[in-house]
Amino acid sequence: MTATTPPAPGGPEAGRMPVLYLSHGAPPLADDALWTSQLADWSAKLPRPEAVLIVSAHWESAPVTLGATRTVPLVYDFHGFPEHYYRVAYPAPGAPALAAKVRALLAGPGTPVHDAPDRGLDHGAYVPLAEMYPDADVPVLQLSMPTLDPGELLRLGRRLAPLRDEGVLIVGSGFFTHNLRGLTWGAGPDEAPSWSKEFDAWGGEALERSDLDALLDFEHRAPAGRIAHPRTDHFAPLFVSLGAGEADLGAQRTVVDGFWAGLAKRSVQFG
Repeated sequence: MTATTPPAPGGPEAGRMPVLYLSHGAPPLADDALWTSQLADWSAKLPRPEAVLIVSAHWESAPVTLGATRTVPLVYDFHGFPEHYYRVAYPAPGAPALAAKVRALLAGPGTPVHDAPDRGLDHGAYVPLAEMYPDADVPVLQLSMPTLDPGELLRLGRRLAPLRDEGVLIVGSGFFTHNLRGLTWGAGPDEAPSWSKEFDAWGGEALERSDLDALLDFEHRAPAGRIAHPRTDHFAPLFVSLGAGEADLGAQRTVVDGFWAGLAKRSVQFG
C-alpha cells in the first residue's frame, strides 16, 4: 500500500467525509489476500460513514436512477465463474433517507430522477464493500451512471458533494485500466503490459497535479488511452468522485496502487 500523506493546509474540513475512487476488479479479486487487506486497512482509517453512496461501472441507466432502498438480492452481473461467486451475500441495509436527499439534490425541471426499487447492488458495489465493511451494517445506496461523458459525470459529482457534510461516503467504483483482452493471469502486483503501466503513471501524475482538463480528455491525452480503456465505463466513475471531491483535490492521495492480472488497481482518496 502506498503510504498516506497528511491533508494539505486548507484541505478537508473537520467532519466532512472523504470521497473515494477504487478499483474493484472482477469477483476473483475477493480471493486476493493483498487486495482484500488493502481495502480493509483503508476502511479502518476512514471516518465511520452514516451511509455509502456508490456509483459502479456496471450500472449505466439514463436518466440517473436510484437503486433499491431496502435489502434485496444482489446482482450477479458476470458469467462463467465458479458457483461460489454466485452464492455471495451482502445484506447491507437500504438507505431511503439518503435516496430522498439525492433526489432533492439532483431532480429539477428537465432532470428527472428515476427509481429501480428491485435493483440490488452489483459486483462493482458489493465486492469492495464486503471487504471494507464486512458486517454489512452500513446503509448503501447505488446510483446509476446516466452517461459516460466525463464532463457530465463531473457535474453530477459536484451536485452530490453536499452529502459529504452529512456523513455520506461517496464512492466511484471502476478500474484504473480495464482491457479484458489484455489480462495477464498470474502476473505479479508489479507486473503489467506497457500500455497499462504508461496509462497508470500518466493518470497518477495528472491526479497529483489536480489536472482536471487532462483527465477529462484522457482518451486523447493519455498514452495508450484507448488501449487502457477500449470502453470508458471503468474510468467514468472517477469523474463522479472528482466532482464530489473537487474541494479537496489538493489533499488527494493514492491509497492502493500496483497491478492485478496486468490491470492498474490505483485507488485514490480525496479529503
